[in-house]
Amino acid sequence: MITGRATVYAIIGDPVAHVRTPMVFNARFEAGGHDAVLVPLLVPLATLARTLDGLRTLGNFGGCVVTAPLKGPCASLCDVLEGNGRLAGAVNALRREPDGRLVGDLFDGLGFVAGLRAHGHEPHGRRVFIAGAGGAGTALAFALAGAGAAALTIHNRTADKAGSLAERVHAAFPACEVRAAGPDPGGHDIAVNATALGLQPDDPMPFDVASLEPATLAAEVIMKPETTAMLHAAAARGCRIHQGRHMLDGQAALLAGFLAMPGAPA
Repeated sequence: MITGRATVYAIIGDPVAHVRTPMVFNARFEAGGHDAVLVPLLVPLATLARTLDGLRTLGNFGGCVVTAPLKGPCASLCDVLEGNGRLAGAVNALRREPDGRLVGDLFDGLGFVAGLRAHGHEPHGRRVFIAGAGGAGTALAFALAGAGAAALTIHNRTADKAGSLAERVHAAFPACEVRAAGPDPGGHDIAVNATALGLQPDDPMPFDVASLEPATLAAEVIMKPETTAMLHAAAARGCRIHQGRHMLDGQAALLAGFLAMPGAPA
């Protein structure tokens, strides 16, 4: 039961109608009998700074999960960046300290790797294709390189952005071969969509699905629909598929611990 003493958490982004985060965490709060709630907040980029200024002032606000397109902009508005958030310059979680400071970190990539491993897909030694060099793509690139991927190919609509990310990841993990390239995922063990393409039924494909080989694992970060058009097309080519919801499942405990949620693992 939610009372007047409840701690309030949120997920912020634009859009937020597709997110699964409220269902995941509110079910945990209810099961544990915790007086807490997580709500979706539709926050346009133009009002982000004002929104965060307001959230700083709320005494019962514990923090928030951050989704597209706010991960990079939120990082620049944090008082403190930790861990992968500092490395990548993007965040997907903000914790409010008692004095109102906002501390940010990034768990998407770690959650994605954990989700892969939980379903029997080991990224160590693999060649990985990533479509997208925004917040999600950045998180995945650093985490996959850190998990021992042999090579990363990064594709982005803006080629310079992919090239810049490739340089940063290689500088942090020189043992990993990292390059920017076009939309052809051929020759890779894992191909990941880390863009927003697939949220809408008429979206184009995030990469050239016709180039996927049957041995390639096709993976998503999009959680709704659970099976995107890209995953359907990949399955039709004989590929194994990995849904975006596994990334949230893989990072749920990490987010709960960072945000100091009731019932979080010690």
